[in-house]
Amino acid sequence: MNLRLDAPATPPVGRFSRAERWIHRTTAALMGVCVLTAAFLYVPQLAELVGRRALVVRVHEWAGLALPVPVLAGLASRAFRADLRFLNRFGPHDRLWLRAALRRDRRPAARPAGKFNAGQKLYAAWVAGATLVMLGTGLLMWFTHLTPIQWRTSATFVHDWLALTLGIVLAGHVGMALADPEARRGMRTGTVSREWADSEHPLWRP
Repeated sequence: MNLRLDAPATPPVGRFSRAERWIHRTTAALMGVCVLTAAFLYVPQLAELVGRRALVVRVHEWAGLALPVPVLAGLASRAFRADLRFLNRFGPHDRLWLRAALRRDRRPAARPAGKFNAGQKLYAAWVAGATLVMLGTGLLMWFTHLTPIQWRTSATFVHDWLALTLGIVLAGHVGMALADPEARRGMRTGTVSREWADSEHPLWRP
């Protein structure tokens, strides 16, 4: 009698450390609170459901003020600092990835990527910049007695429209995450399959 032995499964690849997953989850939770409270402040139908506008404003303000804290605390993590360096570096392969994305070319060979692809790098840079602008304009709106009315009016305009844009971008980010179970697994457990890493991030050598 012959017994068939299955080939051993390829071991998973480490993608994110525990500190990085904590940073992502905490930042996502704070951002979610900011977006949700903003919706209750600006959509009349939602505002009527709560009624306590002053409380919603305070929750929104403090969640926004705390938004940079997870990232700043995460700088103590060597893995997080290393990934920030990856995110801040654009190479020739990133330009190839972007051209393929614009042409809707989904072939893995046409989209070379390291640990992070060009789309993820642009998203991270845009969200970081938008968050800083939101924080600055929010502070101008909060401490109204410290600035002229022209500044507060301009800050309100930028804050409101950037918030709308940020909400759309975040919705796109969530939608793409929902379409990629393996990427979600990487953020949930810290590991991904070797096959996924080789296909989606062929230049990454963990």
